[in-house]
Amino acid sequence: MKLYTRLRQYITHLVRKENGGAIVELAIVFPILLLLFVGTAELGRLFYTYTTLAKATKSGARYLSNSRDFTSSDAPTAANALTHAKSLVVCGYEDCTGKVPIVKGLSTSNVKATLFTQTEGTSLVQYVKVEIVSTENGVEVPGFRYTRGIFTLDGVTGASGPTSVYKLLGPKTTMRYLL
Repeated sequence: MKLYTRLRQYITHLVRKENGGAIVELAIVFPILLLLFVGTAELGRLFYTYTTLAKATKSGARYLSNSRDFTSSDAPTAANALTHAKSLVVCGYEDCTGKVPIVKGLSTSNVKATLFTQTEGTSLVQYVKVEIVSTENGVEVPGFRYTRGIFTLDGVTGASGPTSVYKLLGPKTTMRYLL
């Protein structure tokens, strides 16, 4: 009788055994989790790059909106103020010599600063606009080409070409000229 009970317990245990069930579940769920993780990391990098560029254009516009040299009739003085503002956008300092850009691939040629006048009511008001631009096929287009990371959304979506998923990031800032 004791042998019968032990044999019955052994067979019941053998039927209920779930060795390897967790590994099968992991094999099914892991690719989905990996895809979600990689997509989240890549979108995080994209938003980080955009906000970094947006903050940089704000600092450049703030510098130019308070710079008396920007509207100077002396061309070298105005160009010097513009160079300082572009360097401020690119690397965070007025002089980028020996400094690393805040975003990989960003240079002073990607920064465009303009001074324009707009009518508000009965008065003319001057504004400074700083924006990030890129040159593609010899044509200046607004925006910055985002440099993709190791894991790209193009490979996951099956898209081809640089503009399929990753669009140009085009932050710009307009501030009133204060002087």
